Amino acid sequence: MIRLAIPDDRKALMAIAEAISLFSPQELEELGGMLTEYFDSAPPNGALRDQFWLTYDDGEPVGVAYYAPEPYADGTWNLYFIAVHPSRQGEGIGTKLLRYVEQMLAERGERILLVETSGLPNFERTRSFYRKQGYDEEARISEFYKEGDDKVIFRKKL
Repeated sequence: MIRLAIPDDRKALMAIAEAISLFSPQELEELGGMLTEYFDSAPPNGALRDQFWLTYDDGEPVGVAYYAPEPYADGTWNLYFIAVHPSRQGEGIGTKLLRYVEQMLAERGERILLVETSGLPNFERTRSFYRKQGYDEEARISEFYKEGDDKVIFRKKL
């Protein structure tokens, strides 16, 4: 079941991010800060948010996605994070999460979803996933993250 993440999910969502072994300790710390900010700044009375953390819950969170609008752009959103626990990869959970994000945005009348990822070889599976989901490689910025590590930007029209 896909649902909005709740504060009690924080530990499980961080465990997923750590388990996929793609992020440095600094990046994991930043991710934890983003989760804290998200949960601590919850709008009153369930008011609409402009950013969303989702979880795929199968008795406990096993997948996570985070998306938010691109500032100063009309109808353009960023998928900042999507991950599935390694023990559950290959079951279609990532695809279900991504399709859910796309559907929610399309229903709101949004236009574009962007995804940024690393150009390093250990991110090839990630890039292949986006290509299989109909995303086009829109741009590549050489050595963006560090020497030898390009930023690859994927785009999909909703």
